[in-house]
Amino acid sequence: MEKIGVGLIGTGYMGKCHALAWNAVSGVFGGELKPELVTLAEVNEELAAARAKDFGFAKSTGNWRDMLADPDIHIISITTPNEFHPEMAIAALEAGKHVYCEKPMAPSFEDAQKMLEASRKSGKKTFLGYNYIQNPMMRRIRDLLNSGEIGDVLQIRLEMDEDFMANPDDEWGIKSGAASGFGALDDFGVHTMSLLMALDLRIAKVMCHMTKPYATRKDASGNDKTVETYDAATVLFELENGGNGTLQLNRSAWGRKGRIAVQIFGSKGSIVYDQERMNEMHVYKAEGDVAGQGYTTILAGPAHEPYDRFIPAPGHGLGFNDLKIIEVNEILKSLQGQESHLIDFERGIFIEGLVQSMAKSHEQSGWVTV
Repeated sequence: MEKIGVGLIGTGYMGKCHALAWNAVSGVFGGELKPELVTLAEVNEELAAARAKDFGFAKSTGNWRDMLADPDIHIISITTPNEFHPEMAIAALEAGKHVYCEKPMAPSFEDAQKMLEASRKSGKKTFLGYNYIQNPMMRRIRDLLNSGEIGDVLQIRLEMDEDFMANPDDEWGIKSGAASGFGALDDFGVHTMSLLMALDLRIAKVMCHMTKPYATRKDASGNDKTVETYDAATVLFELENGGNGTLQLNRSAWGRKGRIAVQIFGSKGSIVYDQERMNEMHVYKAEGDVAGQGYTTILAGPAHEPYDRFIPAPGHGLGFNDLKIIEVNEILKSLQGQESHLIDFERGIFIEGLVQSMAKSHEQSGWVTV
């Protein structure tokens, strides 16, 4: 069995997700290409050594650049805060490594473009961490749209809400600083944009308004510090096919934990999905006896690939980390020249452009063509 050497930068929430996925992918999917966990990098040697032991990496380092010259490392996972993505991704590509980077590409469009240019020059493959598109339910929605079963898409309503920024008493942190990006738009709103891309639905025009629920937060010394990012945003958009839609984002939505609500209204029916109930979807088809029409609830099961690789029975449910395992398997397929279902830098730059267009619309208080 051929092996591919993996390097990991960062061991926070997403770093652990990547490590779990690299560890589990062969057991779940098998295949001819097996990951070998080579080196883990953290901010200091002590933390790196401890996490390498926990996550199963053979080596550790307090300097991520140590990975660049290591011939045993073929792909580097980047799971650091957004502002560090460009430097790390570009350096890895220039060193001849494939790159698996968490979303978004970068806080600035200029840096995202530099990442894309570096990928083109290197000839190496790039992958972005948009694991929600790997959900078997989302794949089923795509199939329903492509088959024409709900007709032409007329309107889409998207919502993404969490409450990790809802408490006004929480201390000013990295997500409140401009270095991290615009805020809700690119911190997590890009996930909704990735879903549209995966469903072959393309936005043509946008009108956006962003807000700061809390203008200031206390710093570590107890002093008021200006919040530089926007924790909520509302977007009107027009699709290339003439349909329209809305996108509502809120990082300060008390009670919402991981909500991505998708409603798609077509000429022959509609589809409803909510990420907080990620193993089900609801489909309405305007056909047959009107008295018997209604939404049908579909539970994820072995008929919805690749659910069957995890569980042999329907209704038991997959989780967030399982989607990451599916994503890593798609990466391995891509590296072997097989067809895969991923967003790379070439496709990801369109999402970055969407964010910029939305921010521009907010600044100009008007419609912007993407």
